[in-house]
Amino acid sequence: MADVEMQSRTNGAKDDHSWAARSVEGWIVIVTGLNEETQEEDLQDLFGEFGEVKNLSMALNRRTGYVMGYALIEYGTKEEAEAAIKGTSNTTFLEKTITTDFAFAKAPSGGAGGRRGGAGGRRGGRDRSTSPGR
Repeated sequence: MADVEMQSRTNGAKDDHSWAARSVEGWIVIVTGLNEETQEEDLQDLFGEFGEVKNLSMALNRRTGYVMGYALIEYGTKEEAEAAIKGTSNTTFLEKTITTDFAFAKAPSGGAGGRRGGAGGRRGGRDRSTSPGR
């Protein structure tokens, strides 16, 4: 299924990441399927093999303190990020199969641009000309 999704995003070319978008700082790779006991050092060691990791962010469960299963890894260049994705996606890491991909995609081309969504440009679809509860 992942192959079908990847091919549809890339118009048939599996390794074509032309849809990927750069964040403000760099190229962000999302890693999913992490073992809940993964440490930042573990990820730094693995992803540092593909280039300089500019930033690493793991979401932790506030109640348990364990990793919520995903992390964001930032690289300075697209080439480093692509190498990390190619080298780690669908591999076993700390006894779990991880998946990696670019975190951001370019906006679809075409369309009217500008603001989108229903409600005629009103946020949340509510008429805000009257106070709530009146």
